[in-house]
Amino acid sequence: MFVKNKEVSQTDEELIRLYRSEGHLHWVSALYLRYTSMVYGVCLKYLKDRESARDSVMQLYELLVKDLLVHEVRNFRGWLYVKTRNHCLMELRSSKNMPHEEISPFLMENGLSQHPEEEVMLHGDTDKLEKCLQSLAEAQQLCITLFYLEEKCYKEISEATGYDYNQVKSYIQNGKRNLKNCIEQHGS
Repeated sequence: MFVKNKEVSQTDEELIRLYRSEGHLHWVSALYLRYTSMVYGVCLKYLKDRESARDSVMQLYELLVKDLLVHEVRNFRGWLYVKTRNHCLMELRSSKNMPHEEISPFLMENGLSQHPEEEVMLHGDTDKLEKCLQSLAEAQQLCITLFYLEEKCYKEISEATGYDYNQVKSYIQNGKRNLKNCIEQHGS
């Protein structure tokens, strides 16, 4: 993963474009190197084991090599954060280290719902909740994750994502509504 100074000065979008057009792994390496600390931190937070977190950092790099060729990514940092979180949740689920009801507590304990009928709905099947969260538009998923999981305020989310304050508010409100509709659609 040797990176030349010229490559480091490229924006995330430029590195993705170069990788998609040329297919050279050094572009992905340069891009991923910028965010390995964040990825490792998120993995460590969820997996609570340094070795597992390191393994996940490498697994995510391997996935990134494939996914960047398939997915159109506009906000790489946010997209990578969500991808990392989802990877860790799947690792926890597959290793049976954590009961399913603990996998997405942020949606239930941090006031996702302002209405009692939504509280009843959200305390149901966490598998459905996770699938519905993943089905949201990228911006909604990112804003909801940052707001409820990372407990960031609208202003912090706006600064982290580049969305303006009103967009953040809208993504969270619409994402919350879409989550509710998705869960209701898949039965209670």
